[in-house]
Amino acid sequence: MSDATSRERTKQTEEELNNWLPITANREAKWWYSAFHNVTAMVGAGVLGLPYAMSQLGWVPGIIGITLSWLITLYTLWQLVELHEDVPGKRFDRYPELGEHAFGPKLGYWIVMPQQLAVQVATNIVYMVTGGKSLKKTWDLMIPHLANVRKTYFILIFAAVQLCLSQIPNFNSLKAISLLAAVMSFSYSAIACITCIIFGVKNHHVSTPSYAVRGKTTAGIVFDVFNAIGTIAFSFAGHSVVLEIQATIPSTPEKPSTKPMWKGVVVAYLIVALCYFPVAIAGFWAYGNAVEDDVLISLEHPPWLISLANFMVFLHVVGSWQVFAMPVFDMLEAYLVKNLNFTPGTPLRIIGRSGYVVITAFIGICIPFFGGLLGFFGGLIFAPISYFIPCIMWQILRKPKRWSFHWFACWISNVLGVLIMVLSPIGGTREIVLSFKSYKFFS
Repeated sequence: MSDATSRERTKQTEEELNNWLPITANREAKWWYSAFHNVTAMVGAGVLGLPYAMSQLGWVPGIIGITLSWLITLYTLWQLVELHEDVPGKRFDRYPELGEHAFGPKLGYWIVMPQQLAVQVATNIVYMVTGGKSLKKTWDLMIPHLANVRKTYFILIFAAVQLCLSQIPNFNSLKAISLLAAVMSFSYSAIACITCIIFGVKNHHVSTPSYAVRGKTTAGIVFDVFNAIGTIAFSFAGHSVVLEIQATIPSTPEKPSTKPMWKGVVVAYLIVALCYFPVAIAGFWAYGNAVEDDVLISLEHPPWLISLANFMVFLHVVGSWQVFAMPVFDMLEAYLVKNLNFTPGTPLRIIGRSGYVVITAFIGICIPFFGGLLGFFGGLIFAPISYFIPCIMWQILRKPKRWSFHWFACWISNVLGVLIMVLSPIGGTREIVLSFKSYKFFS
């Protein structure tokens, strides 16, 4: 067999595999699909932790931190959208593929792939916890005489739902679930904000909450600041699926995917701002430094409305879990077919995806320390993917002129991203240690 024939067969095999893998199997998405996919990926567990982050930072630093993160991550997301078709006629459908283009075939893959995989897995673990906690809160408020049911069982219910949904064949097939999740995220954010305002109006004439930072000692304040930085970073974690979302949009030389994708991103980020800032400000204003690490846990009245909001969170993270899991499924199935010679098909999909659901559920049951997990994961792995790896790739591929806007923007994002990556896991680790002292496994 000639080398040319061998290359042709390899190319044909790659095309057949791409037509089966979940990221590239369907490229018929509209621009508004990218809008609600991005909202589903971005708004979630993070928004519920923002009032808690405000209580650790204080009013001014908290608002500045959220605003800077919103601006920086919008900029780095724009970079990824632009780089998706950096080479005419070629699409970088997955984050590691763009990494290979920027850093080289071998080095690029191992720089990006482990970090992206860690982001997906960490998010799925945290959302297992969030889904279980929210469902338990709904149960406790609606059926208070049976409130002693263990949280573990609710995480298992969430996992059972994911076992079924994980058999959805490709990313584009998630559009209805993702749309529902996006609507739920906006709805429970609105409920959280309005309910916090009502609570504050009713109770502030009786006693005004303290707006001093949460920490009581110098060391406590420092650790809280580190953890808050990671919590904010976690709330802007959608970059790890941006290229995969864009891969579902059709592209031609006349109509590249860049324009519809960016249109969807702008709409998504406006919705993100409408969710994040009101919830962060209203939650901290209403409860001060006594706010819980999940603001909905602080709310108790009216029970039916708070129960509804928590159920909306459950529905949202059901969809968001799938959005973050789809690139993992893609990576897992590609590895099993290419490296272990498995045959593409339904049996492979059922076994591989079900195994992943079970693993993330088990880890979530063992370490459901919500606030600490946000801070730890937010800094250690989300900061590189969302804050500075896109900038480094932009500097390598587009080579912005020294002292230009993009030169300054890239370096500011790089420095802040590295600081977040280094500092916030320290605070997150402390939160986990403090929570672990009072936690019983499988409670």
